[in-house]
Amino acid sequence: MATVHEALLRHFADLRDGTHGTATDRAGKEKVFAATVDVLGPAAEQVLREVDEELLLGTGTVAATGVRDDGTGPAAEWTLSWPEQRDAGLPALMLRAHYGRGFHHPHLRGVTVGEWPLNVFSAEDARDQIPTMRAIVAGDLHNLVFQRDFRIIPATTR
Repeated sequence: MATVHEALLRHFADLRDGTHGTATDRAGKEKVFAATVDVLGPAAEQVLREVDEELLLGTGTVAATGVRDDGTGPAAEWTLSWPEQRDAGLPALMLRAHYGRGFHHPHLRGVTVGEWPLNVFSAEDARDQIPTMRAIVAGDLHNLVFQRDFRIIPATTR
C-alpha cells in the first residue's frame, strides 16, 4: 500500500516533468484520466456504500456519472443521496474526479472539501486512495450536518 506521501510525490513529479502518468500532452492525459475513472470507481463506490450502511442505515442511493465533459473539462462523479439530505435541500455526498481545462493533471474533491491530487494509474493505486476518499466524505458529511443539524443522519435518530 502506497502512503499519502508517495501519492504526493507522484503529483509533484508530474508537475515537475509536465506529465501525468506516461502522458505528456492534453489528449494523452485525458485518456489516462478516463482510465483512472474506470479503476477508481469501485473504490469510490465502496467508500460511499460504507457511509450508507453505517450512518444512513441503508437508506441511500449511490450513483455514478462516468466520464463526461461538464464545460470545465472531463469529470466523473460518484454520489450518495438519501431522504433526509434531499428533504433538507442539501447536496448529495460526492466524490468528483475532474481534469479542469487549466489543470496540469486531474484532481479529486468532495461536495464541500477541496482538491486532492489524483494520480491513480492502477486498481492498487485506487485502493490506496480509500483512506483519502473516506476523509473527504467524512469531512463533507460533517459540513452538511453543520449546514443543517444532526437529524439528517439516520444513525443518530433511530
